[in-house]
Amino acid sequence: MSQSFPQKGHPKGLWVLFATEMWERFNYYGMRAILTYFMTQALLFKTEFSNGLYGSYISLLYLTPLVGGYIADRYWGNKRSILVGGLVMALGELILFVCASVYDSSREIANILFFSGLGFMIAGNGFFKANISSLVGQLYPKGDLRVDPAYTIFYMGINVGATLGPIVCGYFGDTGDPSDFKWAFLVAGIGMLLSVLIQKLYHDKYVRTPEGKILGLTPGTDTPSNDPLIPASSFVKAPSKIWSNPVFIIIGLLAFSALMIGVIYLDTRINYLFYLLIASFVFIVYLIQSDKSLNKEERQRVWVMVIIAFFVIFFWGAYEQTGSTLALFARDQTDRNIFGWEMPASFFQSFNAAFIIIFAPAFAWLWLKMGKSQPATPTKMGIGLILLALGFLWIAIGAKSGETKTVSMIWLTGLYLLHTWGELCLSPIGLSLFNKLSPLKFASLLMAVWFLGNAGGNKLVGVLGALYPKDGATTSFLGYQMNNLYDFFMLFVFMGGAAGVILLLLSKKLQKMMHGIT
Repeated sequence: MSQSFPQKGHPKGLWVLFATEMWERFNYYGMRAILTYFMTQALLFKTEFSNGLYGSYISLLYLTPLVGGYIADRYWGNKRSILVGGLVMALGELILFVCASVYDSSREIANILFFSGLGFMIAGNGFFKANISSLVGQLYPKGDLRVDPAYTIFYMGINVGATLGPIVCGYFGDTGDPSDFKWAFLVAGIGMLLSVLIQKLYHDKYVRTPEGKILGLTPGTDTPSNDPLIPASSFVKAPSKIWSNPVFIIIGLLAFSALMIGVIYLDTRINYLFYLLIASFVFIVYLIQSDKSLNKEERQRVWVMVIIAFFVIFFWGAYEQTGSTLALFARDQTDRNIFGWEMPASFFQSFNAAFIIIFAPAFAWLWLKMGKSQPATPTKMGIGLILLALGFLWIAIGAKSGETKTVSMIWLTGLYLLHTWGELCLSPIGLSLFNKLSPLKFASLLMAVWFLGNAGGNKLVGVLGALYPKDGATTSFLGYQMNNLYDFFMLFVFMGGAAGVILLLLSKKLQKMMHGIT
Protein backbone atom coordinates (compact mmCIF):
# COMPACT_ATOMS: atom_id res chain seq x y z
CA MET A 1 0.00 0.00 0.00
CA SER A 2 1.39 3.40 -0.93
CA GLN A 3 0.61 6.53 0.99
CA SER A 4 1.82 10.05 0.26
CA PHE A 5 2.22 12.56 3.08
CA PRO A 6 1.64 16.28 2.67
CA GLN A 7 4.60 18.60 3.11
CA LYS A 8 2.34 20.99 5.00
CA GLY A 9 0.33 19.77 7.93
CA HIS A 10 0.94 16.45 9.61
CA PRO A 11 0.16 12.79 8.85
CA LYS A 12 -2.93 11.30 10.49
CA GLY A 13 -0.70 8.86 12.35
CA LEU A 14 0.46 11.74 14.56
CA TRP A 15 -3.11 12.21 15.79
CA VAL A 16 -3.47 8.49 16.53
CA LEU A 17 -0.31 8.62 18.63
CA PHE A 18 -1.57 11.90 20.15
CA ALA A 19 -4.84 10.28 21.32
CA THR A 20 -3.18 7.06 22.48
CA GLU A 21 -0.67 8.96 24.57
CA MET A 22 -3.29 11.46 25.79
CA TRP A 23 -5.41 8.78 27.47
CA GLU A 24 -2.38 7.01 28.88
CA ARG A 25 -1.25 10.31 30.42
CA PHE A 26 -4.79 10.86 31.74
CA ASN A 27 -4.35 7.54 33.51
CA TYR A 28 -0.87 8.32 34.82
CA TYR A 29 -1.38 11.90 35.99
CA GLY A 30 -4.83 11.20 37.39
CA MET A 31 -3.41 8.40 39.52
CA ARG A 32 -0.33 10.45 40.45
CA ALA A 33 -2.45 13.40 41.60
CA ILE A 34 -3.88 11.43 44.50
CA LEU A 35 -1.04 8.96 45.14
CA THR A 36 0.70 10.88 47.95
CA TYR A 37 -2.64 11.73 49.54
CA PHE A 38 -3.71 8.08 49.38
CA MET A 39 -0.50 6.96 51.05
CA THR A 40 -0.68 9.53 53.86
CA GLN A 41 -4.45 9.71 54.46
CA ALA A 42 -5.66 6.15 53.74
CA LEU A 43 -2.68 3.83 54.16
CA LEU A 44 -1.34 6.14 56.91
CA PHE A 45 2.27 5.99 55.72
CA LYS A 46 4.58 8.58 57.29
CA THR A 47 5.33 11.66 55.14
CA GLU A 48 9.03 10.83 54.84
CA PHE A 49 8.27 7.23 53.77
CA SER A 50 5.58 8.36 51.30
CA ASN A 51 7.86 10.90 49.63
CA GLY A 52 10.65 8.35 49.33
CA LEU A 53 8.32 5.68 47.93
CA TYR A 54 6.81 8.18 45.50
CA GLY A 55 10.27 9.00 44.13
CA SER A 56 11.21 5.33 43.77
CA TYR A 57 7.94 4.55 41.98
CA ILE A 58 8.25 7.42 39.50
CA SER A 59 11.92 6.60 38.97
CA LEU A 60 11.18 2.98 38.08
CA LEU A 61 8.50 4.14 35.64
CA TYR A 62 11.27 5.80 33.67
CA LEU A 63 13.83 3.03 34.16
CA THR A 64 11.78 0.11 32.81
CA PRO A 65 11.62 1.59 29.26
CA LEU A 66 15.22 0.36 29.01
CA VAL A 67 13.80 -3.17 29.11
CA GLY A 68 10.72 -2.39 27.03
CA GLY A 69 12.73 -0.51 24.42
CA TYR A 70 15.24 -3.33 24.05
CA ILE A 71 12.55 -6.02 23.70
CA ALA A 72 10.65 -3.89 21.20
CA ASP A 73 13.78 -3.32 19.09
CA ARG A 74 14.73 -7.01 19.07
CA TYR A 75 11.58 -9.12 19.52
CA TRP A 76 8.14 -7.50 19.72
CA GLY A 77 8.18 -4.24 17.77
CA ASN A 78 6.67 -0.97 18.99
CA LYS A 79 3.08 -1.83 18.13
CA ARG A 80 2.80 -5.01 20.21
CA SER A 81 4.80 -3.47 23.08
CA ILE A 82 2.45 -0.49 23.35
CA LEU A 83 -0.63 -2.73 23.34
CA VAL A 84 0.51 -5.20 26.00
CA GLY A 85 2.06 -2.46 28.12
CA GLY A 86 -1.22 -0.56 28.18
CA LEU A 87 -3.18 -3.64 29.22
CA VAL A 88 -0.78 -4.35 32.08
CA MET A 89 -1.13 -0.74 33.31
CA ALA A 90 -4.92 -1.01 33.20
CA LEU A 91 -4.64 -4.15 35.34
CA GLY A 92 -2.44 -2.22 37.76
CA GLU A 93 -5.13 0.43 38.19
CA LEU A 94 -7.71 -2.29 38.85
CA ILE A 95 -5.50 -3.73 41.60
CA LEU A 96 -5.16 -0.26 43.15
CA PHE A 97 -8.95 0.14 42.97
CA VAL A 98 -9.35 -3.07 44.99
CA CYS A 99 -6.63 -1.89 47.39
CA ALA A 100 -8.47 1.37 48.00
CA SER A 101 -11.68 -0.57 48.54
CA VAL A 102 -10.33 -2.79 51.35
CA TYR A 103 -7.69 -0.60 53.07
CA ASP A 104 -9.94 0.17 56.04
CA SER A 105 -11.01 -3.44 56.69
CA SER A 106 -7.75 -5.27 55.94
CA ARG A 107 -4.63 -3.13 56.24
CA GLU A 108 -2.19 -5.96 55.52
CA ILE A 109 -3.96 -7.08 52.34
CA ALA A 110 -4.25 -3.46 51.23
CA ASN A 111 -0.49 -2.96 51.59
CA ILE A 112 0.20 -6.08 49.50
CA LEU A 113 -2.26 -4.92 46.84
CA PHE A 114 -0.76 -1.42 46.88
CA PHE A 115 2.75 -2.62 46.06
CA SER A 116 1.30 -5.08 43.54
CA GLY A 117 -0.59 -2.31 41.76
CA LEU A 118 2.52 -0.14 41.62
CA GLY A 119 4.53 -3.09 40.26
CA PHE A 120 2.07 -3.71 37.42
CA MET A 121 2.03 0.00 36.58
CA ILE A 122 5.84 0.07 36.44
CA ALA A 123 6.05 -3.07 34.28
CA GLY A 124 3.38 -1.96 31.80
CA ASN A 125 4.82 1.52 31.49
CA GLY A 126 8.17 0.05 30.49
CA PHE A 127 6.69 -1.35 27.29
CA PHE A 128 4.45 1.63 26.54
CA LYS A 129 6.55 4.71 27.23
CA ALA A 130 9.71 4.55 25.10
CA ASN A 131 7.98 2.85 22.19
CA ILE A 132 5.24 5.35 21.46
CA SER A 133 7.61 8.32 21.66
CA SER A 134 10.04 6.75 19.19
CA LEU A 135 7.28 6.33 16.56
CA VAL A 136 6.58 10.06 16.21
CA GLY A 137 9.75 10.95 14.32
CA GLN A 138 9.46 7.88 12.09
CA LEU A 139 6.27 9.30 10.53
CA TYR A 140 8.42 11.85 8.67
CA PRO A 141 11.26 11.72 6.13
CA LYS A 142 14.76 12.35 7.46
CA GLY A 143 15.48 16.06 7.77
CA ASP A 144 11.79 17.07 7.63
CA LEU A 145 11.35 20.43 9.37
CA ARG A 146 7.97 19.28 10.70
CA VAL A 147 9.59 16.91 13.22
CA ASP A 148 10.15 19.49 15.99
CA PRO A 149 6.59 20.88 15.70
CA ALA A 150 5.30 17.28 15.60
CA TYR A 151 6.95 16.49 18.93
CA THR A 152 5.53 19.70 20.39
CA ILE A 153 2.04 18.71 19.17
CA PHE A 154 2.58 15.21 20.59
CA TYR A 155 3.66 16.85 23.82
CA MET A 156 0.40 18.79 23.83
CA GLY A 157 -1.45 15.46 23.66
CA ILE A 158 0.45 14.37 26.73
CA ASN A 159 -0.64 17.51 28.50
CA VAL A 160 -4.29 17.40 27.48
CA GLY A 161 -4.37 14.08 29.34
CA ALA A 162 -2.24 15.49 32.15
CA THR A 163 -4.69 18.38 32.54
CA LEU A 164 -7.84 16.28 32.56
CA GLY A 165 -6.47 13.42 34.67
CA PRO A 166 -5.95 15.27 37.98
CA ILE A 167 -9.23 17.20 37.59
CA VAL A 168 -11.45 14.22 36.75
CA CYS A 169 -9.74 11.75 39.09
CA GLY A 170 -9.45 14.42 41.77
CA TYR A 171 -13.14 15.25 41.44
CA PHE A 172 -14.15 11.65 42.08
CA GLY A 173 -11.38 10.65 44.49
CA ASP A 174 -10.02 13.71 46.33
CA THR A 175 -13.20 14.54 48.24
CA GLY A 176 -11.80 14.67 51.77
CA ASP A 177 -13.11 11.16 52.43
CA PRO A 178 -10.27 8.58 52.07
CA SER A 179 -12.80 5.90 51.08
CA ASP A 180 -13.36 7.76 47.79
CA PHE A 181 -9.78 7.38 46.58
CA LYS A 182 -10.81 4.12 44.90
CA TRP A 183 -12.89 5.99 42.34
CA ALA A 184 -9.83 7.92 41.19
CA PHE A 185 -8.01 4.66 40.46
CA LEU A 186 -11.04 3.27 38.62
CA VAL A 187 -11.44 6.36 36.43
CA ALA A 188 -7.70 6.33 35.65
CA GLY A 189 -7.96 2.67 34.62
CA ILE A 190 -10.85 3.43 32.25
CA GLY A 191 -8.67 6.10 30.61
CA MET A 192 -5.92 3.52 30.11
CA LEU A 193 -8.34 1.12 28.41
CA LEU A 194 -9.43 3.90 26.04
CA SER A 195 -5.78 4.43 25.11
CA VAL A 196 -5.35 0.74 24.26
CA LEU A 197 -8.57 0.71 22.24
CA ILE A 198 -7.51 3.67 20.09
CA GLN A 199 -4.13 2.12 19.40
CA LYS A 200 -5.69 -1.23 18.50
CA LEU A 201 -8.27 0.26 16.12
CA TYR A 202 -6.21 2.83 14.22
CA HIS A 203 -2.51 1.94 14.35
CA ASP A 204 -2.37 -0.18 11.21
CA LYS A 205 -4.42 2.25 9.16
CA TYR A 206 -2.60 5.49 9.98
CA VAL A 207 0.71 4.94 11.82
CA ARG A 208 2.84 4.48 8.71
CA THR A 209 6.14 5.61 7.22
CA PRO A 210 6.21 8.29 4.50
CA GLU A 211 6.35 5.36 2.05
CA GLY A 212 3.18 3.84 3.51
CA LYS A 213 4.64 0.92 5.50
CA ILE A 214 3.12 0.16 8.91
CA LEU A 215 5.39 1.33 11.71
CA GLY A 216 6.36 -0.73 14.72
CA LEU A 217 5.81 -4.25 13.39
CA THR A 218 7.79 -7.22 14.64
CA PRO A 219 11.50 -6.62 13.86
CA GLY A 220 12.55 -8.24 10.61
CA THR A 221 9.07 -8.02 9.05
CA ASP A 222 8.88 -4.29 8.25
CA THR A 223 12.42 -3.49 7.08
CA PRO A 224 12.86 -3.35 3.29
CA SER A 225 15.52 -5.79 2.15
CA ASN A 226 16.53 -4.09 -1.10
CA ASP A 227 16.61 -0.37 -0.24
CA PRO A 228 20.16 0.98 -0.80
CA LEU A 229 19.34 4.09 1.24
CA ILE A 230 18.98 2.07 4.44
CA PRO A 231 22.35 1.18 6.03
CA ALA A 232 23.15 -2.39 6.98
CA SER A 233 23.31 -1.37 10.65
CA SER A 234 19.53 -0.84 10.64
CA PHE A 235 18.65 -4.43 9.70
CA VAL A 236 17.36 -6.69 12.46
CA LYS A 237 16.83 -10.43 12.10
CA ALA A 238 13.31 -11.74 12.62
CA PRO A 239 12.97 -13.18 16.15
CA SER A 240 11.96 -16.73 17.00
CA LYS A 241 8.20 -17.35 16.83
CA ILE A 242 8.08 -18.08 20.56
CA TRP A 243 8.37 -14.33 21.22
CA SER A 244 4.95 -13.78 19.63
CA ASN A 245 3.30 -16.75 21.36
CA PRO A 246 0.44 -15.35 23.53
CA VAL A 247 1.13 -17.80 26.38
CA PHE A 248 4.80 -16.84 26.42
CA ILE A 249 3.89 -13.14 26.38
CA ILE A 250 1.44 -13.45 29.30
CA ILE A 251 3.85 -15.51 31.42
CA GLY A 252 6.68 -13.09 30.62
CA LEU A 253 4.64 -10.02 31.55
CA LEU A 254 3.43 -11.58 34.81
CA ALA A 255 6.99 -12.52 35.71
CA PHE A 256 8.26 -9.03 34.90
CA SER A 257 5.44 -7.46 36.94
CA ALA A 258 6.27 -9.74 39.88
CA LEU A 259 9.91 -8.66 39.60
CA MET A 260 8.89 -4.99 39.68
CA ILE A 261 6.75 -5.58 42.78
CA GLY A 262 9.79 -7.03 44.49
CA VAL A 263 12.07 -4.27 43.21
CA ILE A 264 9.97 -1.41 44.57
CA TYR A 265 9.21 -3.14 47.86
CA LEU A 266 12.88 -3.97 48.43
CA ASP A 267 13.84 -0.34 47.82
CA THR A 268 11.75 0.64 50.85
CA ARG A 269 13.95 -1.67 52.93
CA ILE A 270 17.33 -1.21 51.23
CA ASN A 271 17.92 2.04 49.37
CA TYR A 272 19.69 0.50 46.40
CA LEU A 273 17.95 2.08 43.41
CA PHE A 274 20.67 4.66 42.78
CA TYR A 275 23.16 1.83 42.27
CA LEU A 276 20.76 0.13 39.88
CA LEU A 277 20.45 3.36 37.89
CA ILE A 278 24.22 3.72 37.66
CA ALA A 279 24.56 0.09 36.54
CA SER A 280 21.85 0.60 33.90
CA PHE A 281 23.59 3.73 32.64
CA VAL A 282 26.94 1.96 32.29
CA PHE A 283 25.34 -1.07 30.62
CA ILE A 284 23.41 0.93 28.04
CA VAL A 285 26.43 3.03 27.07
CA TYR A 286 28.61 -0.07 26.74
CA LEU A 287 25.97 -1.95 24.74
CA ILE A 288 25.63 0.80 22.16
CA GLN A 289 29.22 2.00 21.97
CA SER A 290 30.52 -1.57 21.54
CA ASP A 291 28.47 -2.01 18.36
CA LYS A 292 31.06 -2.04 15.58
CA SER A 293 28.58 -0.89 12.93
CA LEU A 294 28.50 2.65 14.38
CA ASN A 295 30.86 5.20 12.85
CA LYS A 296 32.72 8.00 14.67
CA GLU A 297 30.04 10.63 14.13
CA GLU A 298 27.30 8.31 15.39
CA ARG A 299 29.34 7.50 18.49
CA GLN A 300 29.86 11.19 19.29
CA ARG A 301 26.16 11.85 18.85
CA VAL A 302 25.43 9.04 21.30
CA TRP A 303 27.78 10.72 23.81
CA VAL A 304 25.84 13.97 23.38
CA MET A 305 22.66 12.08 24.30
CA VAL A 306 24.36 10.60 27.35
CA ILE A 307 25.52 14.06 28.54
CA ILE A 308 22.07 15.58 27.95
CA ALA A 309 20.46 12.71 29.88
CA PHE A 310 22.75 13.50 32.82
CA PHE A 311 21.66 17.14 32.96
CA VAL A 312 17.96 16.36 32.79
CA ILE A 313 18.39 14.48 36.08
CA PHE A 314 18.62 17.85 37.82
CA PHE A 315 15.59 19.19 35.99
CA TRP A 316 13.29 16.30 36.85
CA GLY A 317 14.66 16.00 40.38
CA ALA A 318 13.19 19.43 41.04
CA TYR A 319 10.28 19.51 38.61
CA GLU A 320 8.68 16.26 39.78
CA GLN A 321 8.32 17.55 43.33
CA THR A 322 4.86 18.38 41.93
CA GLY A 323 3.42 15.06 43.07
CA SER A 324 5.45 14.95 46.29
CA THR A 325 6.44 17.97 48.40
CA LEU A 326 4.54 20.49 46.27
CA ALA A 327 1.42 18.33 46.67
CA LEU A 328 1.85 18.59 50.44
CA PHE A 329 2.43 22.35 50.14
CA ALA A 330 -0.79 22.63 48.13
CA ARG A 331 -2.75 20.68 50.73
CA ASP A 332 -1.30 22.13 53.93
CA GLN A 333 0.16 25.58 53.19
CA THR A 334 -2.03 26.96 50.39
CA ASP A 335 -5.34 28.81 50.72
CA ARG A 336 -7.57 26.98 48.22
CA ASN A 337 -10.77 28.88 48.91
CA ILE A 338 -12.44 30.26 45.76
CA PHE A 339 -15.64 32.18 46.46
CA GLY A 340 -16.52 29.84 49.31
CA TRP A 341 -15.55 26.64 47.47
CA GLU A 342 -12.40 24.83 48.55
CA MET A 343 -10.62 23.51 45.49
CA PRO A 344 -9.23 19.98 45.90
CA ALA A 345 -5.45 20.11 46.34
CA SER A 346 -5.04 17.55 43.56
CA PHE A 347 -6.32 20.09 41.00
CA PHE A 348 -3.02 21.99 41.25
CA GLN A 349 -1.34 19.11 39.44
CA SER A 350 -3.25 20.03 36.29
CA PHE A 351 -1.89 23.61 36.26
CA ASN A 352 1.42 22.82 34.58
CA ALA A 353 -0.22 20.74 31.87
CA ALA A 354 -2.86 23.40 31.23
CA PHE A 355 -0.13 26.03 30.85
CA ILE A 356 1.65 23.77 28.35
CA ILE A 357 -1.50 23.56 26.23
CA ILE A 358 -1.67 27.37 26.28
CA PHE A 359 2.00 28.07 25.59
CA ALA A 360 3.16 25.08 23.49
CA PRO A 361 1.78 26.57 20.23
CA ALA A 362 3.61 29.82 20.98
CA PHE A 363 6.89 28.01 21.54
CA ALA A 364 6.42 25.87 18.40
CA TRP A 365 5.72 29.06 16.41
CA LEU A 366 8.75 30.78 17.95
CA TRP A 367 11.18 28.01 16.96
CA LEU A 368 9.79 27.92 13.40
CA LYS A 369 9.87 31.72 13.14
CA MET A 370 13.49 31.87 14.28
CA GLY A 371 14.42 29.09 11.85
CA LYS A 372 18.17 28.51 11.68
CA SER A 373 18.85 31.45 14.02
CA GLN A 374 17.14 29.76 16.97
CA PRO A 375 19.32 28.65 19.91
CA ALA A 376 20.86 25.19 19.67
CA THR A 377 19.13 22.44 21.60
CA PRO A 378 21.67 22.33 24.48
CA THR A 379 21.28 26.10 24.88
CA LYS A 380 17.49 25.81 25.01
CA MET A 381 17.80 23.12 27.65
CA GLY A 382 20.14 25.26 29.75
CA ILE A 383 17.56 28.06 29.63
CA GLY A 384 14.93 25.54 30.73
CA LEU A 385 16.95 24.66 33.84
CA ILE A 386 17.34 28.34 34.75
CA LEU A 387 13.57 28.91 34.41
CA LEU A 388 13.04 25.92 36.69
CA ALA A 389 15.30 27.53 39.30
CA LEU A 390 13.37 30.81 39.02
CA GLY A 391 10.13 28.94 39.71
CA PHE A 392 11.50 27.60 42.98
CA LEU A 393 12.84 31.05 43.87
CA TRP A 394 9.28 32.35 43.47
CA ILE A 395 7.75 29.65 45.71
CA ALA A 396 10.55 30.09 48.25
CA ILE A 397 9.62 33.77 48.60
CA GLY A 398 5.98 32.76 49.00
CA ALA A 399 6.82 30.14 51.63
CA LYS A 400 8.84 32.70 53.61
CA SER A 401 5.97 35.18 53.57
CA GLY A 402 3.54 32.54 54.84
CA GLU A 403 5.54 30.84 57.59
CA THR A 404 2.70 31.23 60.10
CA LYS A 405 -0.31 31.02 57.75
CA THR A 406 -1.51 29.62 54.46
CA VAL A 407 -0.51 31.53 51.35
CA SER A 408 -2.28 32.63 48.20
CA MET A 409 -2.59 30.30 45.21
CA ILE A 410 -0.60 32.86 43.21
CA TRP A 411 2.66 31.36 44.52
CA LEU A 412 2.02 27.83 43.25
CA THR A 413 0.46 29.22 40.08
CA GLY A 414 3.56 31.34 39.36
CA LEU A 415 5.84 28.36 40.01
CA TYR A 416 3.94 26.18 37.55
CA LEU A 417 3.98 28.95 34.93
CA LEU A 418 7.78 29.30 35.11
CA HIS A 419 8.20 25.53 35.18
CA THR A 420 6.02 25.25 32.09
CA TRP A 421 8.25 27.63 30.16
CA GLY A 422 11.28 25.70 31.36
CA GLU A 423 9.76 22.38 30.36
CA LEU A 424 8.92 23.63 26.87
CA CYS A 425 12.57 24.60 26.44
CA LEU A 426 13.74 21.16 27.54
CA SER A 427 11.39 18.20 27.28
CA PRO A 428 9.80 18.20 23.78
CA ILE A 429 13.07 19.55 22.38
CA GLY A 430 14.97 16.74 24.08
CA LEU A 431 12.61 14.10 22.69
CA SER A 432 13.10 15.50 19.20
CA LEU A 433 16.88 15.67 19.59
CA PHE A 434 17.12 12.04 20.66
CA ASN A 435 15.08 11.01 17.64
CA LYS A 436 17.33 12.98 15.28
CA LEU A 437 20.63 11.84 16.82
CA SER A 438 19.79 8.14 17.26
CA PRO A 439 21.08 5.52 14.84
CA LEU A 440 17.95 3.71 13.56
CA LYS A 441 19.15 0.40 14.97
CA PHE A 442 19.00 1.78 18.51
CA ALA A 443 16.05 4.19 18.14
CA SER A 444 13.87 2.79 20.94
CA LEU A 445 16.79 1.93 23.22
CA LEU A 446 18.26 5.42 22.96
CA MET A 447 14.84 6.93 23.57
CA ALA A 448 14.94 4.87 26.75
CA VAL A 449 18.22 6.62 27.65
CA TRP A 450 16.25 9.86 27.71
CA PHE A 451 13.89 8.24 30.20
CA LEU A 452 16.88 6.97 32.18
CA GLY A 453 17.69 10.63 32.87
CA ASN A 454 14.09 10.98 34.03
CA ALA A 455 14.55 7.93 36.26
CA GLY A 456 17.60 9.40 37.96
CA GLY A 457 15.79 12.69 38.46
CA ASN A 458 12.74 11.05 39.93
CA LYS A 459 14.80 8.99 42.35
CA LEU A 460 16.29 12.32 43.40
CA VAL A 461 12.71 13.51 43.97
CA GLY A 462 12.30 10.85 46.65
CA VAL A 463 15.69 11.50 48.24
CA LEU A 464 15.12 15.26 48.45
CA GLY A 465 11.40 14.95 49.21
CA ALA A 466 12.22 12.93 52.31
CA LEU A 467 14.05 16.04 53.58
CA TYR A 468 10.86 18.14 53.51
CA PRO A 469 10.96 20.12 56.79
CA LYS A 470 7.95 19.28 58.94
CA ASP A 471 6.93 20.27 62.48
CA GLY A 472 10.03 22.40 63.01
CA ALA A 473 12.52 19.60 62.29
CA THR A 474 15.87 20.49 60.67
CA THR A 475 17.11 18.48 57.68
CA SER A 476 20.31 18.69 55.65
CA PHE A 477 21.65 17.74 52.22
CA LEU A 478 25.40 17.68 51.52
CA GLY A 479 25.95 20.04 54.45
CA TYR A 480 23.16 22.47 53.48
CA GLN A 481 20.87 22.99 56.50
CA MET A 482 17.13 23.36 55.96
CA ASN A 483 15.13 24.73 58.89
CA ASN A 484 11.96 25.71 57.04
CA LEU A 485 10.25 25.57 53.65
CA TYR A 486 12.14 28.62 52.38
CA ASP A 487 15.46 26.84 52.93
CA PHE A 488 14.06 23.67 51.36
CA PHE A 489 12.88 25.35 48.16
CA MET A 490 16.14 27.33 47.86
CA LEU A 491 17.97 24.00 47.53
CA PHE A 492 16.28 23.55 44.14
CA VAL A 493 17.17 27.12 43.15
CA PHE A 494 20.86 26.37 43.67
CA MET A 495 20.68 22.93 42.03
CA GLY A 496 18.72 23.94 38.92
CA GLY A 497 20.53 27.23 38.44
CA ALA A 498 24.00 25.66 38.63
CA ALA A 499 23.07 22.87 36.21
CA GLY A 500 21.62 25.40 33.76
CA VAL A 501 24.70 27.62 33.74
CA ILE A 502 27.06 24.66 33.25
CA LEU A 503 24.98 23.33 30.34
CA LEU A 504 25.03 26.76 28.68
CA LEU A 505 28.82 26.81 28.96
CA LEU A 506 29.05 23.33 27.37
CA SER A 507 26.62 24.12 24.57
CA LYS A 508 29.14 24.96 21.80
CA LYS A 509 31.19 21.82 22.48
CA LEU A 510 28.06 19.67 22.32
CA GLN A 511 26.99 21.32 19.06
CA LYS A 512 30.29 20.28 17.44
CA MET A 513 29.76 16.68 18.59
CA MET A 514 26.29 16.69 17.00
CA HIS A 515 27.85 17.16 13.51
CA GLY A 516 25.30 19.47 11.95
CA ILE A 517 22.17 18.21 13.71
CA THR A 518 20.47 20.97 15.70
